[in-house]
Amino acid sequence: MSWYDYSDAAEQKAKTQRDLEKRRKRGEKYEAFVAPEGRKLAVNFWGQAWCRHLETYCGYETRLPRGRSYLRAGHVYNLAVEQGVITAEVTGSSLYEVEVRIAPLKASVWAGIKQTCQGEVASLLDLLGGKLGDHVMQVVVDPKDGLFPGPREIRHQCTCPDAADLCKHQAAVLYAVGVLFDRDPRFFFELRGVDPSELIASSAAVL
Repeated sequence: MSWYDYSDAAEQKAKTQRDLEKRRKRGEKYEAFVAPEGRKLAVNFWGQAWCRHLETYCGYETRLPRGRSYLRAGHVYNLAVEQGVITAEVTGSSLYEVEVRIAPLKASVWAGIKQTCQGEVASLLDLLGGKLGDHVMQVVVDPKDGLFPGPREIRHQCTCPDAADLCKHQAAVLYAVGVLFDRDPRFFFELRGVDPSELIASSAAVL
């Protein structure tokens, strides 16, 4: 990259920040999603499992590192997670809108997980804290019949001009979600559209 390219990039970044401040002055909300400063983005079970799962997707490996860098640099704003959908805005040479849609967890898959894990989840606190036996962990992270979505269940779009299947802005948002799950795993279950307490109820039914 030439000096002129660096200069242009710096000017574009400054322009984006000015645009962001103008929007804030108009009353628009822009809340930065702050990533942890340590070496790891996630340290707890659900956050780590989400990030590891992303890294198994064929075709994502070249874009995920850029996404991590963007997240750590503070480019992700207004992250929101609801059932089946993730939204955020990411700054770069402009301000881009990212939306990720996750197909709902199949009722048959959820029923199978509950059946298989009967009697093995002691409490909701243990479940959310990732304090699970090896068998339960293997069940929930199973690539075919577990809780995590497969690549065909994920649809994402970004308003940036990058035509790649996964741009760096989308990758940054996917990693931000992993950090969010690390802090509060209830968002993971909300995204998948299932009630984690049902795992506890199924366990209690056999006690």
